[in-house]
Amino acid sequence: MNLRKSMFTAALLLSPALAVAHPGHDHAGIMSGIAHPIFGLDHLLAMVAVGLWAAQQTGKARWALPLTFVATMLLGGLLGFAGLEIPLMETGIAGSVLALGLLVALAVRPPLALAAGLTAVFALSHGVAHGLELPMLSSPWGYAAGFVAATAALHGIGYAVARNLQQVAAPLVRIAGAASALTGAWLLAA
Repeated sequence: MNLRKSMFTAALLLSPALAVAHPGHDHAGIMSGIAHPIFGLDHLLAMVAVGLWAAQQTGKARWALPLTFVATMLLGGLLGFAGLEIPLMETGIAGSVLALGLLVALAVRPPLALAAGLTAVFALSHGVAHGLELPMLSSPWGYAAGFVAATAALHGIGYAVARNLQQVAAPLVRIAGAASALTGAWLLAA
């Protein structure tokens, strides 16, 4: 095999599709649902960012933002499962990575209603995208359960890092938010 073919093969193997709902998981059920948000960069960054952003809030917003995301994502999943498509869905997912990253980087603390509303809009795109996949799966409800569990766990990880390492993590959390925002901008440009 010549160098050109080797480089082409390596490029194909090393360049996964980062958005477009990450086709290629085995879709067998709960384990696929768990794997999807963990191995999909856009989902991973958005889910952790929700936890980081929640930890930067005060009062009820600390638990309301992750719960709003999970509940709205479930609603979006049901809408997608029913066949509803929303315009620019993948752009909405990439945009959520950018927006959540900026919210974390700038440590924005809007009123609870606005924060929950933003979180719900972001979650809807994620939910509908995956709800559209559910009818194709051999175990759609297992996949949904895994996806919800992994999403909640990633929210919890982001929250725990930001809250338990406050003095050390505060600047790192904001840097992570900026990195997430840059990745979101890159996903939007791709």
